[in-house]
Amino acid sequence: MPSGSLIVVGTGIQLAVHLTPNARAAIERADELLYLVADPVTRAWIEKLNPNASSLDRFYAAGRPRAETYAAMVEEILSRVRLGLNVCAAFYGHPGVFVAPSHEAIRRAREEGFRASMQPGISAEDCLFADLGIDPGEDGCQSYEATAFLIHEYSVEPTAMLILWQVGVVGQLAAGPASSEGIPALVEHLRTYYPAEHEVIVYQASPYVVLPPIVRRTPLSEFTHMEIPPLATLVVPPREKPRAALTMLDRLGLPRP
Repeated sequence: MPSGSLIVVGTGIQLAVHLTPNARAAIERADELLYLVADPVTRAWIEKLNPNASSLDRFYAAGRPRAETYAAMVEEILSRVRLGLNVCAAFYGHPGVFVAPSHEAIRRAREEGFRASMQPGISAEDCLFADLGIDPGEDGCQSYEATAFLIHEYSVEPTAMLILWQVGVVGQLAAGPASSEGIPALVEHLRTYYPAEHEVIVYQASPYVVLPPIVRRTPLSEFTHMEIPPLATLVVPPREKPRAALTMLDRLGLPRP
């Protein structure tokens, strides 16, 4: 087996406090650290943990397709591994959630014979459930990236919670300033399943312990007119409670309501 290795970790959402002991150890011990985080304060803190650190955000460019950007990040990570270095790649939140380069880098590293693994991290979804007091096990949960949700016209189960990620950049496949141009199309699709007055929640986790999360509740019809934070998530609560199938209750020997 070649001498280089790759470990992918998450920094969590809130600065320092969400970093697991395993992730911190991997960051500090790496021969070289490549990272992608959401704010300059976390960036400065990461670089203090490992002086051999460099950011992957230099691969972003206005108008450059995300797929091309991610491919460049993967190649950068692998180039260091191929040099025989023990490389750590650290990503904001959970490194396996909406982080295409992490999965591809691990897949290709293993394909080339290098040791590669991923450590879990605290994600925006974890913060969402805690901040909004939502239990996904109560009524079920549907979760989609907002642009993919529109492109594929996924069907919605209105008795379960719906979470749409990256709603602040819905309809954008390239890097650049957040745009609200895709919001009307999103609202139109949601109106197929929910009435205009149905309350939705715009949510963004706080990166700092001292600041509260962004939580804005609004009727679906008013969502088009809101200012959407770039890292926002849209939460659509269930429209109604699910009905129990009486034949299945009987089959399972469970009491009818």
